[in-house]
Amino acid sequence: MLIVTGGAGFIGSNLVAALEIRAPGAVAVCDRLETGEKWRNLRKRELAEIVAPERLFDFLDARRGEIEAVFHLGAISSTTETDADLVVATNFTLSQRIWDWCAEHGVRLFYASSAATYGSGEAGFDDDGSVEGLASLVPLNAYGWSKHLFDRRVARLVASNAPRPPQWVGAKFFNVYGPNEYHKGPMMSVVAQMVPKIRAGEPVTLFRSHRPDVPDGGQKRDFVWVDDVVDMLLFLYDNPRVSGLFNMGSGTARSFLDVAHAVFRAMEREPQIRWIDTPEAIRDKYQYFTEAKLDRLRAAGYDRATTPLEEGVARYVRNHLLAEDPYR
Repeated sequence: MLIVTGGAGFIGSNLVAALEIRAPGAVAVCDRLETGEKWRNLRKRELAEIVAPERLFDFLDARRGEIEAVFHLGAISSTTETDADLVVATNFTLSQRIWDWCAEHGVRLFYASSAATYGSGEAGFDDDGSVEGLASLVPLNAYGWSKHLFDRRVARLVASNAPRPPQWVGAKFFNVYGPNEYHKGPMMSVVAQMVPKIRAGEPVTLFRSHRPDVPDGGQKRDFVWVDDVVDMLLFLYDNPRVSGLFNMGSGTARSFLDVAHAVFRAMEREPQIRWIDTPEAIRDKYQYFTEAKLDRLRAAGYDRATTPLEEGVARYVRNHLLAEDPYR
């Protein structure tokens, strides 16, 4: 059996769809569905069980000996969440408990880290998982810090030869976009946020640059198609001898203006852009550049090309965002 925490979420539900093909009827999801439309992310899936987060360890203990791997993707993923106690309890403390359970019971663990751990990017984007390599990173928000705390805890445990899962993988996700992110509201990818505006005949809103060396709309991110990160996770799952912390991105930084033009092109519309100032509340925490170094993943044997931005955006817009049923 495989269990995916956060399996009703964005990346989680896409991973569940891929795992269902490999292990039909043997995938369990741990998540809260609540009262919104998040349940639709799982509507087409066959699941072994849906587990409430407060029952996770009861479920794990009851299925001890049956569970092959835990994909721990559940988290508070909002970069603007201000309740640091809640963020730490969810993203750090819970992750430690899952690590300990997997180590004790010999279960493989794949967990979600984040490119937010790199902070401003001044220290680069090398997924060096050593104690020394991680010490140089300074995240800019509580979300990134909580993920970094766990990466550092894992590094220390590994360095001290403490008990660990038989395989462990930390996935530093960059700016992932694709179907099933619709419940995320303002935390949806810019692609998903642009399409309704363009359909309504409105201009797309982009932040002005507040740095003299970067033009308006020239702020860059590593935008990565969700199928690519799922493929990377499955590659590592298929190679149980490989453990470590790995960047999961496209490997190529592209500007927000590039994304806007790709969306307009996919919708066969002429670009209309409206510029606004970056809100002061996030201006000093705003990343101007992210780009995943994929050297460690390539060295582990992953040799597939990532999806170019224009191709991924066109696929997302035409096959999902403009479709009657946008869900995977």
